[in-house]
Amino acid sequence: MKITKEIKTAILVLAAILLFIWGYSFLKGRDLLTSYRTFYVQYDNVEGLVSSAPVTINGFIVGKVNSIEILDKTGKLQVELQVKSDFPISKTSIASIYEPGLIGGKQIMITPNLDDKTIAESGATLGGSIKPGLTSLVAERLTPLQEKVEKMVVSADVLLKNVNSILDSKTKENLKSSIANLDETLAEFSVASKSVNEILAENKGKINGMMSNFDKASENFSKISDSISKVNINKTVKKLEQTLANVDKIMNDVQSGNGTMGKLMKDESLYNNFTKTSKELELLLQDLRLNPTRYVNVSLFGKKNKPYVAPVNDSIKK
Repeated sequence: MKITKEIKTAILVLAAILLFIWGYSFLKGRDLLTSYRTFYVQYDNVEGLVSSAPVTINGFIVGKVNSIEILDKTGKLQVELQVKSDFPISKTSIASIYEPGLIGGKQIMITPNLDDKTIAESGATLGGSIKPGLTSLVAERLTPLQEKVEKMVVSADVLLKNVNSILDSKTKENLKSSIANLDETLAEFSVASKSVNEILAENKGKINGMMSNFDKASENFSKISDSISKVNINKTVKKLEQTLANVDKIMNDVQSGNGTMGKLMKDESLYNNFTKTSKELELLLQDLRLNPTRYVNVSLFGKKNKPYVAPVNDSIKK
């Protein structure tokens, strides 16, 4: 059976039409040769989401955004999703608009609820949410920082105004004179430091000798401290305590009249006897001075001694 030219032409035309439809759909992001599941999500704001944007699950691309249209009744934006994965998506899964980076546009991330076993069929409507992107987060963080910077700039401006009001011409002249005086003081200090350095250089030998003597003195002190540390301090302290106890006992005996010292301090009769004896000794010495021949008699011719005559003022009789 021969195929006529008309049939060939018709087949070519149909093939061209089919190819055109497939190409047009492919350019629009729809593959006619692949089976999709369609889901719908409604948002108040799509944050710049466009058609053909990727749809991901855990970062893996499973589909794309097919279309975005505005609902007449509610004014919300309805997004049609085409998912070509067989991954089970439950009815309570959330489709979130997020920003993967600074350069890439908005995408939709499906967060499946694995606890829900009710699988969403093609054509179901999923819940939607919007996650703040990196730009939004940076803006949120920069806003309070910007306010602080503005307050700081205002405070710095006020401070500069106050400084300018304080630094009038007279104050500037005073500051200049103070700086000049400071320069002179530093110059004098430099001269003084040079003089000190010269003195130190001239007396370097003496200073070294003083340091040597100081080292020797410190060594001697170290030896003395070692000797003191080796002495039995506890034994010496105990002996001193015993000695003080004996002295205390002697003093108590003296106060109570015990012993020779105590009797001398407390016995009045002994004191009177001592007084009387000293008085008699005084009279004896006086008589010896007045009448020495009575006690020492040297006579070559046998002269008799004169009889003893008691003194008129005899305190002993009294």
